[in-house]
Amino acid sequence: MAIEYLGLSEINGPLIALEGVKDAAYDEIVEFSMNDGAEKRLGRIIEIYEDKAVIQVFEGSEGMSLSNTHTKLTGHPMEIALSPDILGRTFNGIGQPIDGLGPIVAEEKRDVNGKPLNPVSREYPRNYIRTGISAIDGLTTLIRGQKLPIFSGNGLPHDQLAAQIVNQSSLGDDVDEEFAVVFAAMGVKHDVAEFFQKTFEESGASEHVVMFLNLANDPVVERLITPKVALTVAEYLAYEKNMHILVVLTDMTSFAEAMREVSSSKGEIPSRKGYPGYLYSELATIYERAGIVEGAKGSVTQIPILTMPNDDITHPIPDLTGYITEGQIVLDRSLNGQSLYPPINVLPSLSRLMKDGIGKGFTREDHQDVANQLFSSYAKVGDARALASVIGEDELSPTDKKYLEFGKAFEQQFVGQGPNVNRTIEETLDLGWKLLHLLPKKELDRIDTKILEKYYDSVSLNDDEEDSDSL
Repeated sequence: MAIEYLGLSEINGPLIALEGVKDAAYDEIVEFSMNDGAEKRLGRIIEIYEDKAVIQVFEGSEGMSLSNTHTKLTGHPMEIALSPDILGRTFNGIGQPIDGLGPIVAEEKRDVNGKPLNPVSREYPRNYIRTGISAIDGLTTLIRGQKLPIFSGNGLPHDQLAAQIVNQSSLGDDVDEEFAVVFAAMGVKHDVAEFFQKTFEESGASEHVVMFLNLANDPVVERLITPKVALTVAEYLAYEKNMHILVVLTDMTSFAEAMREVSSSKGEIPSRKGYPGYLYSELATIYERAGIVEGAKGSVTQIPILTMPNDDITHPIPDLTGYITEGQIVLDRSLNGQSLYPPINVLPSLSRLMKDGIGKGFTREDHQDVANQLFSSYAKVGDARALASVIGEDELSPTDKKYLEFGKAFEQQFVGQGPNVNRTIEETLDLGWKLLHLLPKKELDRIDTKILEKYYDSVSLNDDEEDSDSL
């Protein structure tokens, strides 16, 4: 029998203190009833001291009364209704349908807090997920079961890039395994949320996308639940329905700032930049829910997107994210200023699991060699540009002039490809070979001799004149 409590002890922002509580549990969901039951709200117990409980109210505590609020403990943590029918649906930040199609008829309900994956039961990530974006597929390949964040900045087109990844991502050609996307947006403005919805509908991707939208004017506390709800859905589809799931989380900075705000309301001692000391463990709790479980046919892959405050990659959020994840994709403001899209700076970007999911049997046997050579050659472009700024371009050696030519073509044609261009892995690798033809053959020292002999003469610049013109 559920006990109902009348009255509250204290209200502080989104936090409520309730005394005289019996048999309460951490993370338990609480129901508040106001105005004689006409208005109801949900909360979550976040702290317990003997008979006193501190509760986060998802919808905020505005209008709640200390004397006339009824509180009921539900006896269970926050759960979400799960069913295969969840595909194609849109929910708010705590998993309530907002698309007007009614509630989900649950096959089962599951705790959104999830359980950590046993490291022993994990399988090593193999195979790749194609995004259709050359700078990602060719140089920082996304592997199934990987967590690969995108480091962006305010004003950079990370929202557009996220939408393109959702629209274009697939398991590649001739693959009969099922694939779906779970997309969660935290703290986004109404126009951004509308952009995502409209883009997914127009591209036809919405049929295999589960969308969670926490808007900027939604309660801050709700933001802390959104990624957990999204990952619970992803785990259900992956491990129960044998699907390969890509989870796109944007923007993790909003999640961290919500955590800082709630931590401040609780009176906790702040750590770096005012964030709570448990920021690392909270981020790890989310990121480590990606992976492949032994015996399961599905997988959960994550692309968290975060905006670096003041473009500072040493800021606590990108810094801690980099410790937990397996690489990063970095967006560059100077490339964006040149009207290049996507403005991915390939030199600080990397995918630590890339080597194990590409090559013969996965993508193509020359993939690793082409990627190594493109990285090496583009690094030398920076040296040539620095030298040209000192002595002038006319004084450069013929080889350095070739590197300048290669650098411009690489940025314009390989990195910059437009928001509606979807390239296969073969098209990406062929384009890489065509750009390498701009350099003297003796400069291609990162490619195995057998690979060089097989592919160098089979792909020429002339083959791609039409593609270059279109770009």
